[in-house]
Amino acid sequence: MKILVVDDERHIRDSIKKYLELEGIEVRCAENGLSGRRMLEEEVFSACVVDLRMPGMNGLELLKWLRTEGPGTPAIMISAYGEVADAVDAMKHGAHDYIVKPFDPEELLIRLRKVFAEQRLRSSMESEEARETGDDLIGESAGMRSIKDLIGRIAGTPSTVLVTGESGSGKEIVARAIHARSTVSDGPFIAVNIGGVPETLVESELFGHEKGAFTGAVSRKSGMFELASSGTLFLDEIGEMALHLQVKLLRVIQEKRVARLGGTGLIPINARIISATNKDIEKEVAAGRFREDLFYRLNVVRVEVPPLRERLEDVPLLAGRFLQKLNRTMGKTVQSISPDALQKLMRYDFPGNVRELENIMERAFIFAEPPGMKAGDIDIQETRRSSPGPGTLKDMEKQAVLTALRRWDGNRTRAAEELGITRRTIINKIREYGIDTATPDSPDT
Repeated sequence: MKILVVDDERHIRDSIKKYLELEGIEVRCAENGLSGRRMLEEEVFSACVVDLRMPGMNGLELLKWLRTEGPGTPAIMISAYGEVADAVDAMKHGAHDYIVKPFDPEELLIRLRKVFAEQRLRSSMESEEARETGDDLIGESAGMRSIKDLIGRIAGTPSTVLVTGESGSGKEIVARAIHARSTVSDGPFIAVNIGGVPETLVESELFGHEKGAFTGAVSRKSGMFELASSGTLFLDEIGEMALHLQVKLLRVIQEKRVARLGGTGLIPINARIISATNKDIEKEVAAGRFREDLFYRLNVVRVEVPPLRERLEDVPLLAGRFLQKLNRTMGKTVQSISPDALQKLMRYDFPGNVRELENIMERAFIFAEPPGMKAGDIDIQETRRSSPGPGTLKDMEKQAVLTALRRWDGNRTRAAEELGITRRTIINKIREYGIDTATPDSPDT
């Protein structure tokens, strides 16, 4: 974590910096609002501590800039005793918290940790766009149709689910789709990447801790099991969990209760558990690196996500969806993907799976000149296939057009948008492939 302290009094800046650095927090300092603004424009901070009264740009002006033009970094305001009304006004303008001089540095640390905890929760929680999911499960290949059918069968049950597949294949998207169609879809979706959390912190992150449980535990912290109450807890990279923590996880799943570190009471939990791994989990069990009893608890229902190279017929749909997203976010319009560009993609092996396809599309989009993306825009270093895979490119293109038309009840405009091509192009494809549009073309919007 890195924070910015903005205060025109040097001794306050220095004392805050010294104390927080002892707690392992990186601290940068600015002596006035204008200097603080420059630093916020140049560096990324987890939070900032800002004095209200400063020459030049005062704290309230800096706060307003943060909210309207700046990066929106959470701010804790510092005010003198007689400035409490101003501090309350700052809260109305978006300050996260305020603290009154003179203050105990530990009190500031507690408030900062609260900011950090809320940021972790916010980043883990599912966005409203992702909540609508279903649409995120893109693909009409046999493998994807099988996954969608399986999700429909298991989503309404409380059973634990294990999602397996290569890195970048879309395991979290599958987990979110299960959550969105479940009976707890109105609850939170909390995602924890076990492999991305230091081993010494995994237990605290999952189960929480009480104040004083260990050095640095200055306040009570709820764990992810508690935060996921009445929702779904997604444990990604579960195969990376240390054996001694696997024992504790198994006990929590069996007893449906959790104890915070340093606590004595047991807290009931009711979160649905979905886990995921890119490892051969059976081999991990056989090698003694993963507990067999925990494996059976997690593997009540198994969803295997196929690598993209085994479902190349989904590439046109995925590429079209990524093109839509890029058009919304990148500030220019690339209306279509040329047949040569699609062919180039279909001949690639995608070792990085869907995540790699998305990166390839973003890079190609940057260099593409409207109105369309061409083969030369796509930077694939090595062609891994001499043929497009199952069937010819035309067969797969025809199938993609048919699938999109069926999904949108024959509406050519909507189908073209899904495929990332123009309406004129899809009409030409309908003629070229002799597609019978039995479903009337609904009015275009």
